[in-house]
Amino acid sequence: MSRYWSPVVAGLSPYVPGEQPKLANLIKLNTNENPFGPSPKALAAMRAACDDALRLYPDPASDRLRQAIANHYGVTLPQIFVGNGSDEVLAIAFQALLDHDAPLRFPDITYSFYPVYCGLYGVRYQTIPLTADFRIDVADYLPAAGQAYGPILFPNPNAPTGRALPLAEIERIVAANRDAVVVVDEAYVDFGAESAVPLVQRHDNLLVVQTLSKSRSLAGLRLGYAIGSPALIEGLERVKNSFNSYPVDRVAQAGAAAAIEDAEYFDRTRSAVIQTREALVESLGSLGFDVIPSAANFVFARHPASDAATLAAALRERGIIVRHFSHPRIDQYLRISIGTPSECDALVHALRTILV
Repeated sequence: MSRYWSPVVAGLSPYVPGEQPKLANLIKLNTNENPFGPSPKALAAMRAACDDALRLYPDPASDRLRQAIANHYGVTLPQIFVGNGSDEVLAIAFQALLDHDAPLRFPDITYSFYPVYCGLYGVRYQTIPLTADFRIDVADYLPAAGQAYGPILFPNPNAPTGRALPLAEIERIVAANRDAVVVVDEAYVDFGAESAVPLVQRHDNLLVVQTLSKSRSLAGLRLGYAIGSPALIEGLERVKNSFNSYPVDRVAQAGAAAAIEDAEYFDRTRSAVIQTREALVESLGSLGFDVIPSAANFVFARHPASDAATLAAALRERGIIVRHFSHPRIDQYLRISIGTPSECDALVHALRTILV
């Protein structure tokens, strides 16, 4: 430990990102990246943005991009915030909206960045156990009569389980917690869940966070956004402008706007991911795997007769990388990203030989 670290840094348990191996010829199914490339229109827009104007600062408000998002969702500019990836958007939300006297609540099995941010920003939190079949039980988030809860945060679909919560159930949580902010992290929503964005118009305590990393194949660009009431968005802007007024560069703004506007490519590629996921679920089932119902671009599966860590190691020996979490309750599960049909076929073939 460095003697120059602050007490906060010394006490942190940082997030461990998915492995980005440098080896060639790997089938990489561990970080939920989209197997299909970005929209050609987005790539063209980014190339066009690489001109002499890069000597100038980008638009700090990202108005062109925010307008594209507003048009897509039928909301207004004051309801939109953009940042350098949804992780940054969430980090700003932790500072602006989620640090209150009552603890922040989120599921016990969820995105592992949440407790990291709590440690970094000094936010007290309480984890709420998922059910035995890894569902969010809405009743756990409904305050009793006369009781007030603190802010709430959960992904929909959840990660790493892939389970989605119906929109009506999300609204029950939001409506029952009028005095608290509810943040719904929709990184994977486009692969089979229903977005909570329409609820923003009637619930001013709801913030919906999305990313272009997954369904729009722009993980390398780092672009995320939030949609909520103007008051919530102003809170995010106050933190952003006290820290970094220019989080989204010119190239990213151009590419992200074009990706949002290319609805045809978006629909075609996300449908392909969904079809490949369903085929993979069927194949895994034929091999004896228990697969949690997924509305994401990954599946969460276990084999009752095989240790998950051993399976992950055996797959790695065959050039296929999946994600294994050595955490309580889920240490016998593998999270498998949806690759191309041929990559998923190779995975199934490798598992068939391993399980013989």
